[in-house]
Amino acid sequence: MLLVDKFGRAITDLRISITDRCNYKCVYCRSGNEGAIYQDLPFSEYLRIVRLFAGVGIKKVRITGGEPLLRKGVVEFVRELSRLRTVEGQPLDIAATTNGHLLAEMAGPLKDAGLRRVTVSMDAVDPECFARITRVPTGFARVLAGIRSAKREGLDPLKVNCVLMRGFNDDQIIPFGKFARAEGVVVRFIEFMPLEEGRVWTSDVVVPLDEILHRMASYRGLVEVPRERSETARRYRFADGVGEIGIIAPVSHPFCGHCSRIRVTSDGKIRTCLFSIWDHDLRGLMRRGASDGELVEFIHNTVRRKEERHHIGEPGFIPASRTMVHIGG
Repeated sequence: MLLVDKFGRAITDLRISITDRCNYKCVYCRSGNEGAIYQDLPFSEYLRIVRLFAGVGIKKVRITGGEPLLRKGVVEFVRELSRLRTVEGQPLDIAATTNGHLLAEMAGPLKDAGLRRVTVSMDAVDPECFARITRVPTGFARVLAGIRSAKREGLDPLKVNCVLMRGFNDDQIIPFGKFARAEGVVVRFIEFMPLEEGRVWTSDVVVPLDEILHRMASYRGLVEVPRERSETARRYRFADGVGEIGIIAPVSHPFCGHCSRIRVTSDGKIRTCLFSIWDHDLRGLMRRGASDGELVEFIHNTVRRKEERHHIGEPGFIPASRTMVHIGG
């Protein structure tokens, strides 16, 4: 039986975090404190989890963190994932989200192991602004090299994610448009969400979709591109056909009604939504000797409890029980 929640949404995309450690301390994510909170699972247990999810309808697997490329053995993990099959007998669509710091030297091995696509988190194309946001003075050159290496290796379409924050990097909108055109990447702007460790989110810091479109239009005209219903980003091409941007707007234009995603944290907890206030302990069942059948039943029961939507900005909104770095992007 395939995974379907009680609202009729088919669950086909799995985000699996393989570590909550990160070598960056981005202001919209980390408080600046060092160290991980949770203990990562061994890769053998992640593989078992993905195999079970693939058997009930998962088609796409995205490896996240923390920073997943910090995890020793990640290339071999991708190789093992590439041997798994969907219920239709097709290879899984394997992608990764990374800050790009280690990507230049790892793009080739990851592609050879079976990685199909990569998304790089990069919140400014100005080196000084980048350093202020990440708190890593020398990171910009490494991330740029990683993006170009991944492009050469054919990890396409290569997406660059930018979390926009008013007063921090909203002056980067047009420079990112130019970057998308010059580098041949898809830049995706993400509205700032209340998932940071410092818990300082306010709606005033959010740069909404309509404003992003208006400001980009002062540079060049945009034409909206059709997208799949479950896609998180609204897609736009520049009117002259050169370059594409996307906007992920969970605050101003929520897309919960077509959500096809589920997450597993680095310590083996299922999260049915980024903004869940509960974890569902898959790891605990595994460690107590549960059979594959028992784990699949637990997965189905958990998916049936998936939330209808988030409640960002509404009276009584309760922040997620974990912050983004401890959930997985």
